[in-house]
Amino acid sequence: MSAKNNVPTPHIQAQVGEIAESILLPGDPLRAKFIAENFLESPKLFNQVRGMLGYTGTYRGKPVSVMGTGMGCPSMGIYSYELIHFYGVKRLVRVGSAGSINPDVKVRDLVFGIGACTTSNFPALMDLPGVYAPVCSFSLLKAAAEAAERLNIPYHAGNILSSDMFYGPAEGAEATNKWASMGVLAIEMEAAALYTNAAYGKADALAILTISDSLVTGESLSAADRQNSFTDMMKVALELL
Repeated sequence: MSAKNNVPTPHIQAQVGEIAESILLPGDPLRAKFIAENFLESPKLFNQVRGMLGYTGTYRGKPVSVMGTGMGCPSMGIYSYELIHFYGVKRLVRVGSAGSINPDVKVRDLVFGIGACTTSNFPALMDLPGVYAPVCSFSLLKAAAEAAERLNIPYHAGNILSSDMFYGPAEGAEATNKWASMGVLAIEMEAAALYTNAAYGKADALAILTISDSLVTGESLSAADRQNSFTDMMKVALELL
């Protein structure tokens, strides 16, 4: 820890106590800014190191933080670890986009990731005597399902795939079809690291995803839509915190 400014990590500039125990984690820092400005009361910027914007405000009188995590398991691994172990965060909800690989999961649908299959080596680096299966917090999953039903927002729940590759053979049609044949609903890039770190740090975590594109139909949303229009996902996520 730096004696000069009491900031405990090199990636987050907040003082201890400036980040709430509950946090939303979009990959895109501009989505974090959008959530803070449109859903939180009196949001205060606590981080902008490397452009990874983070804010703390209140939602219905409760302290809530939101911060970008960047893309991929290594980036999520750094931020989620620091939030849990250095800032005392207890509940972490990823609010991100995903690509559907199931014909019943349409663009703009919500997906709750129960388990995160992965092509990443992140869980293996925990040095366990076997293969770790990253899964969400049941309490957050149950609360998310209840919130979605209360808000009349349809959702899917099941396995997702956290991939280390956005372009290339690992995301080819043959590989995608194999994952789909095992019931995997959608592909994203961060949940496996989040779930692994949450388990290790005794925290609760859940990935709530909005389908931004379909590998089945080829339909896709614009970058602006991905940043600003996923309000159903944000409404459900905030109900959990």
